[in-house]
Amino acid sequence: MLVMSRHAGETILIGDEIEIVITQIGRTRVKVGIRAPREVPVVAKEVKLVQDANRAASAPPSPEAISSLLARLQSPVQVFPPAADE
Repeated sequence: MLVMSRHAGETILIGDEIEIVITQIGRTRVKVGIRAPREVPVVAKEVKLVQDANRAASAPPSPEAISSLLARLQSPVQVFPPAADE
C-alpha cells in the first residue's frame, strides 16, 4: 500500500484517467473527490460488501443444499411419551 501525505486541494493521480482530490480535511474526516471514467465503478467498500452479501443471500441454493434440507425434513420424527406427572 502506498501512503501519501496531502493537503486540502492537492491531487493524486492513478494512471492517466483517475484523479483523487482532497477537498476538505476536518478533525475526524477527510472529504475526497474522485474523477474517473463512467465505466470505472467507484463505490465505498462498505457499499460493495453489502451488495455482495445481498447477492449471495438472494442466489438460488445449490442442489447439495436442497438435497440436505430434504433429507432432514424426511427423517423420522421421534415422539416421546408424555411425562408421568401430566
